[in-house]
Amino acid sequence: MRLEKRPASSRIALVIAPLGAIGFTMFISALLVLWAGAPVMQTYALLLKGGFGSVFALSETLTRAVPLILTGLAATVAFKARLFNIGAEGQLYAGALAAIAVGGMHGGSGLDLPVWVLFPLMMGAAALAGALLLLGPALMKTRLGVDEVVTTLLLNFIVLLGVSAVLDGPMKDPTAMGWPQSVALQSSLELGKLVERTRVHTGLLWAGTLAVLLWALLKYTVLGFDIRATGANARAAAFAGVPVTRTIVVVAMLSGALAGLAGAIEVAGRTGYVTLDMSPGYGYSGIVIAMLAALNPLGVLAASVFVAGMLVGADSMSRAVNVPTFIADVIVAASLVSVLVATLLTQYRVRWK
Repeated sequence: MRLEKRPASSRIALVIAPLGAIGFTMFISALLVLWAGAPVMQTYALLLKGGFGSVFALSETLTRAVPLILTGLAATVAFKARLFNIGAEGQLYAGALAAIAVGGMHGGSGLDLPVWVLFPLMMGAAALAGALLLLGPALMKTRLGVDEVVTTLLLNFIVLLGVSAVLDGPMKDPTAMGWPQSVALQSSLELGKLVERTRVHTGLLWAGTLAVLLWALLKYTVLGFDIRATGANARAAAFAGVPVTRTIVVVAMLSGALAGLAGAIEVAGRTGYVTLDMSPGYGYSGIVIAMLAALNPLGVLAASVFVAGMLVGADSMSRAVNVPTFIADVIVAASLVSVLVATLLTQYRVRWK
């Protein structure tokens, strides 16, 4: 068996491929639901209802989607240039700590700035923290040929250990009764609500705007062309005059900044402080979302809402039919594999010898 490149991808194949991927995902998930002893159709109905079936459910889905959008964008722009950033989780926490350092710790130092000055400083510090965390692995890749997958992945654990030390040290909240959490963000710096009596905040608008801006940057700017050329073939791009090293450094700063903003917006929009369990793996989920979206920033919006809806809906579904919430993770993972295989088959045909 071998794969043979197709001369061109037909329009019919491009339509059938995602439908087939969805059908395969639902089939695999149905087998697991039956194995758990639950009715398949009722389980799927409860899953959709829990994620999208009411104003409350939709608000929780959109709230969960905000950090997923930003980490998905971080992975998208990095992967476009073949900079495999696996460290968005650590960059998210670095951004969250930087946001608290500017917006929560400054009161003890006597710094008194108006909100319109302090808020941009807080967001800028978060973006810079995430960017600098990825800058090191990017320079090691370009200068020394060190695999960025290893360095960014290991940095996640280093950052989380650092967060643990900081939350038990200089940033510890003295009113938390021993619970490891940071001091709270100033209430004046918190993001406003989009819908009253829900947790949907204006960070959703931030994430949507950044997705559109990133799409425009990749599609219509010289930098976007350099990023796409570097990702397609770095050696050919360098031969054609593209500054590959500079492009990778810029991509690293942009990707890390987006992940850092995810941490700051999560603090300012939802939690109000930093804890070790603030992120249930948003950084790693961003990789899945970027691949589901085929590295399209606008597709990241839809993929993030889908993944968030599955995760939120799984909670209520689990209580109703006694199916483990891990079924949502299986659906997301199976969707990723199915979409990748379906996309591959639109470009290649299988030949048997």
